[in-house]
Amino acid sequence: MTQILIIEDEPRITDFISKGLAMEGFESTSAASGAEGLGLALSGRFALVILDLGLPDMDGFQVLRKIRAVDEQLPVIILTARTSSTDTVAGLTSGADDYVPKPFRFPELVARVRLRLRSAAAQEPEPEEEALRHGDLVLDPVRHLVTIGDRVVDLSAREFDLAEMFLRNPGQALTRDQLLANVWGYDFDAASNVVDVYVRYLRNKLGASRFETVRGVGYRLVEERRYLG
Repeated sequence: MTQILIIEDEPRITDFISKGLAMEGFESTSAASGAEGLGLALSGRFALVILDLGLPDMDGFQVLRKIRAVDEQLPVIILTARTSSTDTVAGLTSGADDYVPKPFRFPELVARVRLRLRSAAAQEPEPEEEALRHGDLVLDPVRHLVTIGDRVVDLSAREFDLAEMFLRNPGQALTRDQLLANVWGYDFDAASNVVDVYVRYLRNKLGASRFETVRGVGYRLVEERRYLG
């Protein structure tokens, strides 16, 4: 399993990222300080580093420069609330492979993680990601296309991300908090009913019988054998 290092001192964000990565098939380790993160980054165990700039003991740019002094190939994605063009340029010129501003949506972050991992393994290109299927429903993450049989289904960006979340976790009861965090972002209002609204949109567009309400929990995409049976 691909190992990813998260160097971030805010537990809420670390937890959000690590849970999201686990659902995407990655394994992660976290460090809350620059010194600890630097030691782990140089251990050779990790395929990619997600690095916050605002660390308690040293600036993230220092950590990045120390990593690059030893390892020029390890992919590093900067994750930070600093959004000025000066900071962005400084990060990229210091050796970062990508720069993601906070607040962020998890689908964007994981897309960048996958892109940087593919770039790092360019000598052995990964096969194109396969389409996700549920009965006659097909979701193609690469072409951003959804079809039911021969019919193309028009989904908004949020609807697509939500549908992809369900299709990657068939049969699993997903909580509203999980769906909210992974589709709308960790800083979205937890009291919002936006998840319920968008599940209703998906039921209307993709078929109500595909989605079950799990009382007191959230929603589930029914297992394909049950849906077809």
